[in-house]
Amino acid sequence: MSKVALVTGGTGGIGTAICKRLAANGYTIITTYFEPEEKAKAWAEAQDYDVDLYPCNVSDYYSCLELKERILADHGQVDVIVNNAGITRDAKFTRMTPEQWKAVLSTNLDSLFNVCHQFVEGMTERGFGRIINIASVNGQKGQAGQTNYSAAKAGVHGFTMALAQEVVRKGVTVNTISPGYIGTEMVMAIREDIRNAIVEQIPVKRLGKPEEIAAVAAFLASDDAAFITGANISANGGQFMH
Repeated sequence: MSKVALVTGGTGGIGTAICKRLAANGYTIITTYFEPEEKAKAWAEAQDYDVDLYPCNVSDYYSCLELKERILADHGQVDVIVNNAGITRDAKFTRMTPEQWKAVLSTNLDSLFNVCHQFVEGMTERGFGRIINIASVNGQKGQAGQTNYSAAKAGVHGFTMALAQEVVRKGVTVNTISPGYIGTEMVMAIREDIRNAIVEQIPVKRLGKPEEIAAVAAFLASDDAAFITGANISANGGQFMH
């Protein structure tokens, strides 16, 4: 029986690449969506592998509880979780609204608790699990206009390190990937002159590819990565080194 991988926010740029790579490696792919159902179904139909779609608001615990019940009924278990769902609500701190702050923290950080809380116990009982949390270079170095996003993404790795210590003896690893600027639809929507200025700050002088992040996720999900846990893998073209 193939392992089951749950990728939250799988319909986005990085999420799509991760789903495709894991599917190529033989995983059964499940993803969540929060956009209109028609758009999510159109995305699923465009993929060249089978993917099961489930509606879920990852910022809401009880929506994730409902997700668990549906997934376990349909698939029996989840072996790999990729917490990839994320949003931005950028603003200078003095102009940031409480709603912008809460939306980003709940979607980008609270979601890790909401999703993992549903499946970690099953992983520890079976003696195998892979949890991969997608953070950001801006959670490592900070970014003006993104106090909410930077705080949430920094919190992602704190969550990773703590949970990793709790489940390490049960065959479950928990790791973070911190991508730099990747050539997704979201980044390509940035004004060209600003985007070019960002590229100038990246030592390799280009944006990353979603497939490059997917390759890291696929490795961390594999048996070969069993000795890696609590790690933060930076994939940012040298933009931030530590």
